[in-house]
Amino acid sequence: MLSKFRAFFSLLIVFLFAASAGSSLAASQKKIYIITDLEGISGVFKFTQTREIDTPLAREAREYFMGDVAAVVRGLRDGGATEVVVLDGHGNQAVIPHLMAPGATYITGVPRPDSLADLDNTFAGVVMLGFHAMMGTPDGVLNHTQSSKSENRYWYNDVESGEIFQCAVRAGYYDVPTIMVTGDEATCREAEKFLGKTCVTVAVKKGIARESAMLFPFEETRKKLYKGAKQAMAAIPNCKPYRLDMPVKARMQHLVFEGTEKSKLVTKEGTVTNALQITRF
Repeated sequence: MLSKFRAFFSLLIVFLFAASAGSSLAASQKKIYIITDLEGISGVFKFTQTREIDTPLAREAREYFMGDVAAVVRGLRDGGATEVVVLDGHGNQAVIPHLMAPGATYITGVPRPDSLADLDNTFAGVVMLGFHAMMGTPDGVLNHTQSSKSENRYWYNDVESGEIFQCAVRAGYYDVPTIMVTGDEATCREAEKFLGKTCVTVAVKKGIARESAMLFPFEETRKKLYKGAKQAMAAIPNCKPYRLDMPVKARMQHLVFEGTEKSKLVTKEGTVTNALQITRF
């Protein structure tokens, strides 16, 4: 009987040790998910840089994009990230494969079954890189929400919100906090409004109007992005997932074009019952 007890006790100790080791390993894993856009990247200030694909301006803008991404990936890794996934979130895509910085994997191409492919609750934080302010922000460089051409505007429970809010809500659905937002000064101001001061923000330019900006040298902005990414890793314990209590009353306004010169403003109202459907109601 005593030998059976000793055997059982030994197995129990082994089980508890294995469980503790597994828990410690999980806690040490810090996977970071980067959602990217193009309008908020260093050196980008005209729609001709973002709406086109195969023009000199568009190709240059994507090179600028890859430089910003590389700085953030390095900062996250040096700050303790064990894995980094970069999602190419710009509509007509921006990743240039031969310029991909090491230390991350890259999701690009469309269509995708889910706009935030592979994001789940195993990630420790979300970074929004190269974002822009919501439609109608006076000093927001290339400001828009979802579509710059139809000039969409969104309200949730009567609060106007942009893509920062929309992405944060979707990340919150997976219980993942937003730890960093980059773009122009108006973008950073918007991020602080919705996500608070614990979320690290990095401004890479200052908006003057929708297609004009005060730009800063790449050497300076990428140093700031690197430093901000390291700070974001340290800020993870203080950042909370952004959640909405469902259902949410939603309203959208957008332009419908009837010809080359004429357009009309259309309003749509509805209810959002699932955070993953935040832009579709």
